[in-house]
Formats: sequence, C-alpha cells, structure tokens
Amino acid sequence: MKYQADFLEQVDRYFEKAATHTKLQRGVLDRIKACSSVYKITFPVRLDTGEIDMIEAWRAEHSHHRLPVKGGIRYAPSVCEDEIVALASLMTFKCAVVDVPFGGAKGGIKIDRRDYSSAEIERITRRYTFELTKKNFIGPAVDVPAPDYGTGPQEMTWILDTYRACSGGDLDSAGCVTGKPTSQDGIYGRKEATGRGVFFGIREACKRADEMRKLGLTPGIEGKRVVIQGLGNVGYHAARCIEENGARLVGLIEIEGAVFNPEGLVLEDVMEHRHATGSILGFKDAGSINESGKALELDCDILVPAALENQITRKNAGRIKAKIIAEAANGPVTAEADEILTASGRMILPDIYLNAGGVTVSYFEWLKNLFHVRFGRMQKRFDLLTHRTMLKAVEEMTGKKLGQEVYDFLESGGNEEDLVNSGLEETMILAFCDIQETGMRHGVDLRTASFIYAIEKVAVSIKELGIFP
Repeated sequence: MKYQADFLEQVDRYFEKAATHTKLQRGVLDRIKACSSVYKITFPVRLDTGEIDMIEAWRAEHSHHRLPVKGGIRYAPSVCEDEIVALASLMTFKCAVVDVPFGGAKGGIKIDRRDYSSAEIERITRRYTFELTKKNFIGPAVDVPAPDYGTGPQEMTWILDTYRACSGGDLDSAGCVTGKPTSQDGIYGRKEATGRGVFFGIREACKRADEMRKLGLTPGIEGKRVVIQGLGNVGYHAARCIEENGARLVGLIEIEGAVFNPEGLVLEDVMEHRHATGSILGFKDAGSINESGKALELDCDILVPAALENQITRKNAGRIKAKIIAEAANGPVTAEADEILTASGRMILPDIYLNAGGVTVSYFEWLKNLFHVRFGRMQKRFDLLTHRTMLKAVEEMTGKKLGQEVYDFLESGGNEEDLVNSGLEETMILAFCDIQETGMRHGVDLRTASFIYAIEKVAVSIKELGIFP
C-alpha cells in the first residue's frame, strides 16, 4: 500500500513544483489539486465453484471543470485508493495538455486476472458497472471509462451492455465507454492510439536539432538505439511504429526478463518466439537478462518504459544510460529519479504528454458515438470529386497526362483510421510545441512545463465557471 501512496505523493510534488511558476492564488491551486469525488465499492461475486468472493473497487473523479470526466479502468492486485486518485489527477492534466475537453478520472478493481476465469471476470465487470450506474459514476455526459492495465475491448463491451440495460435505452449510450471493438461502436485506430502517440511524441522531440545537439545526438529518429520495457498494447505498438520509421530496437523488456542485441532486434520475430515459448528469453541471436530491472540500464539513446509506475527510482537512476527517457507508462520515473536524470542533462518526455494518444482517440470515439456517424462518411466522395477536378485542371494547364496511379491514390481517399491517425498526429505535434514554448518561457524541463501549461488551462476553466473571482 505504501508503494502506491508514494505514487500519489510524487504527482503532488510535480504539481507543487510547477505551481511555483504560476501566478495563481493558493486557493485556486488547492482546488485544482484536490480530487473531487472518490467512490469505493465492495461487492460479492459468485465464482465458478459456487463460492462467494468479495471484490474491492474504486472510481475517482478528480476534476469536474470539464464534463464528462475520462479515465481508464485497471485490473491489478496493487490497485488501491491512492493509486486511483493519483492516476485520475494525471488524467486531468493529460487532457489539458492535449486540449481534450474532459476532466480526469480513473477506476480500478483489486484483482489478479490470473486467479479468475473469463466468466468470473465478466461477472465482476458487470457488477462493477452496475454499482457505478447506481451512483451516477458512469454515462456519456458524466464519466466515460476506457481500457487500462489489465482491461481491453472485451471488458468495455461488457460495460456498455450493462450500462445500456440499466439506463433504459439511452440513444447516446455507446458514448458511456471508449476503447470498444469497432463492431460495438468503437473507432478504428483506438487500439494502437497510445503507442502511436508515443511514437509521434518521440519523433517530434527528435526533430529539435538544438535539443539533440545538447544530448550528443543527431536530429531525427532514424538510427536511434531504442530499448522498450513492456510489450503490452502500448509498448508493442510504440515499438512497431519506432521500428517502421528507421530506429533500431536494441532491447526489449518483459516481466520475465529481457533480450538485447546492439545490432538490432526484429520485433515480430521476438513476438513469434514469445508466442511459441511463452517468454521472450532465449530468443535467437540475442543475449538474455533474467532480471528485467537491470535491463533498464542497457546502453541506448532512447528508453521507453511502457509498463507500470515507479520503474526508475533514485536507486537505479544513476545507472540509466539512455539520453532520452520517454514515459509511455504512467509514472515510471519517480520524483527523486526525475531530479537525478534532469540534473545529468537527460531529456524526459513526461507521461502526461507522451501517453495522451489513448485519451485523444478516445475523444474521437466519444464524438463518433454522440454524432452517430463514422469519420469521413459525409465528405469522402465530395473530396474525391474535388481532387479529380483539380487533377484534370492541372492536366489541361500543363498539357501533361498524369499517371493512373496518381488518380488511384487520391480516389482511394482517407478512411476512418487515416483520419483518426491524422488527428492524433496533429494533436501530439501541437501539444509538444505548446509544452516546449512554456518550458522556454519559464526556463524549466518538459515535465514541469507540461504541468504549468495544464494547471493554467484548468485554472481558466474553473474561473470561467465562476467558482473563483
């Protein structure tokens, strides 16, 4: 329990450090920092054996300055109230950083999935949803959950089905949860969104020639040596995008250990080996490290912790060799480690910016559910006609016939996933520019700049609501 309480203390430390760079009154800062609502639930579930198990769960709504509030639901034995409040706080600031109009929330159920059957997980998920519905802690205009550690599209489908049964057929009920399968009003590109957003953020940072020179690196992501911790949904898709864009995966870390090769690893080959053997260890043409924590110290240019919080602490921060630490997980670097790494000249891409791709595309999914129309449906054919007219005009003006491949490319148009990825890329680029500008204005690191930027945006919303003069 103390382990997770420390996580909340670290979020508060980041907040207070950033708060000193604002001109906001203490009362306003206290209002922004405080968690508005926490709901603890204890409920019984019948196991397949017929026995009854008591389940503990939480839902925290950190800030109601924008509605609905938004945040994932995690299933893990480490879940506790302090952890959920800390994650809800981060969600408030994360949404503000990427300009998504949600307040922050988070939920969690204290279970180890390995101890329960699929049928038992379904019963737990549905009962949790029922309890949230009773207290108005879920709904498309109130509180919109999403997947997190230990959950995925299947759990979101059960949540949607249960909410629909309890809400009496609300027309906008699909918007009560995001991260759903596309067959259940989900959106194309959501599964890859967080990992893809991590890539966009890293790529944007690597474009800054001045910053790269300070780190002793050349601009661009091509050729960078990358180590990734965690091959779940976020880590895997981040690794795939990074690999596809010319970086070299020199280390991959999972709970059982790590594999490394300075010449580079092929992600899909490692994943096939893991599928066949149940572990990444023993992969051909690679060294193995049995202790996953030691693998964080591998020599590389970019380290991407994409697992859980508190992975880099004051105990191992001094041995980290990476020049860029890209926080794909929530809170993987402790406050003490952050100070050590920043003082040594490392660049830390903070979680409240870097892993905001998930909530960004969740926002797109929520909009799709409220408007009841998929992206691109209304304008695609109009865009194709416009493009075709322009191409014919170019041919007439130049007297040159354009190739059929040009027409084929434009006539294929952008599908929903293309539009989602385009919106995600634009969001991550603009957010990085805003953070960097804030950092330069205040002379602070990117994490502090992110919190300053987020705090000031939340403060504007609160003042406009008339809560403070």
